Amino acid sequence: MDHQVKIGYSFWGFLGNGITDTPDGGRSHRRPLIDALLARGHEIVFLQANRDLLEAGDDLGNAYTFHGGSPDIDVLFLEWRWAINGRNTTPCGTEGHTCDLHRQAELVNRYTVRKKTPAVIWDKDRQLPLDSVLRRAPQTSVCEAALEPTPGAHRLLFPVDDQLLASADPVALAQKPRDLVLGYVGNQYDRDEHFDRFFAPAAARFDHLVGGKWTKNSRWPHVRFLGRLPFEAVHAVYGRSLATVLMLPERYAAVGQMTQRIFEAVLAGCLPLAPADILHADRFVPAELVVSSGSEVIERLNHFQRIAGTQQHADLVAACLDRLNLFRLSRQADVLEAVLAMTAGPVSAERGAA
Repeated sequence: MDHQVKIGYSFWGFLGNGITDTPDGGRSHRRPLIDALLARGHEIVFLQANRDLLEAGDDLGNAYTFHGGSPDIDVLFLEWRWAINGRNTTPCGTEGHTCDLHRQAELVNRYTVRKKTPAVIWDKDRQLPLDSVLRRAPQTSVCEAALEPTPGAHRLLFPVDDQLLASADPVALAQKPRDLVLGYVGNQYDRDEHFDRFFAPAAARFDHLVGGKWTKNSRWPHVRFLGRLPFEAVHAVYGRSLATVLMLPERYAAVGQMTQRIFEAVLAGCLPLAPADILHADRFVPAELVVSSGSEVIERLNHFQRIAGTQQHADLVAACLDRLNLFRLSRQADVLEAVLAMTAGPVSAERGAA
């Protein structure tokens, strides 16, 4: 990108480890992407509350700028927020209220509607309505983390740091002792079908655990649910587990949107089994790790137990690491810079000449 831009970045979550009792899958990929943009000379000011400081007491080394008002920016970047009843739809100040949605509405009104500021919306949860006027607004671009994004949207996948890929050693990962056959860390949201079909049958046969918020789990009394875990414990769970299942909501599976769980698992040497109903599943994992039923999951887990620690196991881990090139941070940063240039090009050019 020829010109650096000042980005007003809106996200609801954390850059550091944050706190345990909150969903925020972005913690594994948000900060690397932001640091990559900063390293390329862009300026970033965060426009939502500094939850790292307010809730986790982490000042992040004072390395980032937060602003609660309306600073001058070249482009507005939104990790899209949506209405969650009882949480961000309640009046400000009421118990349990979060102000992410109100603040987002304020930012869209102030910058996109009134100032006509260029905007990029990253619809990471596929919650932006197809008929939203923002999809048609001038100087506004939508990005999605899917291999087959909505027509008119750009593909911006969840990034994994190049350095993590470069330093991963398949042989060492394969030889690491693992006391669990099956592990998963993530929340329940819209994953019941995949859990029923692929994870629960295997959990009846093998040592396993599930971390994350699974509040409606009485139908699986045999499954060991641990509840929410600290973010830094995610790697440890996958580091103990021989394999996991990449469970997705149907709205993700249908468009080939893979979450950060794949690289959290693979970088810990945990083999990811992908349900065959995930679009382009074989682009995410080697063909032998694509499964069509719970019985196939059981069959693969038995196989993994037989080859654990061998060169065959290391080769499988290596093949999974190769698939992560799709998510490589340098590639995603290039994509985002291209979208920024297309969306805010004239503005950045004026600023660069100023």
